[in-house]
Amino acid sequence: MPETLSPREVFHELLERIGEGRFSELAELYAEDAVVETVFEPVGPRRFEGRAVLEARFAQVAASTPVGLTPVNVVVRETDDTEVVVAEWDYRVHHRVTGRTFETANIQVLRVRDGLIVGSRDFHDHLALIVAGGHLPQLVKALEGERPE
Repeated sequence: MPETLSPREVFHELLERIGEGRFSELAELYAEDAVVETVFEPVGPRRFEGRAVLEARFAQVAASTPVGLTPVNVVVRETDDTEVVVAEWDYRVHHRVTGRTFETANIQVLRVRDGLIVGSRDFHDHLALIVAGGHLPQLVKALEGERPE
């Protein structure tokens, strides 16, 4: 029987898979009833419930993400709750369409139980990715209630 990963180890596995573009393997790190909140998502859903929903979301991200993400400056802090870690890191981002390269900050609060993520509050700089992709006009339209082109 394999050893159950600690919250810190689960976070590092998640980050490694994202950095390697292995989005199709992310959902298996989450519990069946996991809840993920993307707190700073400017438009669209900010809450995803259940592994099946997350698997569909990760497939969508994989199909529509024209960026390479390299995690750097990673710091993981354990808390007085043994299930919870707080991680801070930057992504070195290379946008394959626009050619832009930049860094963007991230914070994630993960609750891991029995080696699976049961809850996550994600604080990513979505705006930086939108700007880098040249999609700011579409974001403004969406925020004004118009349907993006």
